[in-house]
Amino acid sequence: MNDEIKEILTKYKTIAVVGISDKSDRDSYIVGEYLLRNGYKIIPVNPNIDSVFGLKAYPDLLSVPDDVDIVDIFRRPEFVDEIVEQAIQKGAKVVWMQLGVINERAAKRAQDAGLKVIMNKCIKVEHMYRFGNF
Repeated sequence: MNDEIKEILTKYKTIAVVGISDKSDRDSYIVGEYLLRNGYKIIPVNPNIDSVFGLKAYPDLLSVPDDVDIVDIFRRPEFVDEIVEQAIQKGAKVVWMQLGVINERAAKRAQDAGLKVIMNKCIKVEHMYRFGNF
């Protein structure tokens, strides 16, 4: 069976977490911390914070100086269109919309531009399921 998610999580290691929080009780913080512990390079993207995990936060994807493989989105669906446009401009490979984030129009736009799309799934849960890490 072809496991696209396992392939994505194995191949790509730089993840921009859009909408990450610096509050330790928020899902985006918990997921970001998990990804860091499991060997991924995290790039925090949130205009309302300066840093998280000792990493500089950027106001948007286009402000990130590094290449980005996966754009992990923790924003409401109405904000996803703009984030997908930035992901395309940035040359990202994957747009990942977290649990509860569903935007079919943005997903189609990303796919039409050649990006892989994972929607309405938690990257941490999917990683734990495939690799057994906690």
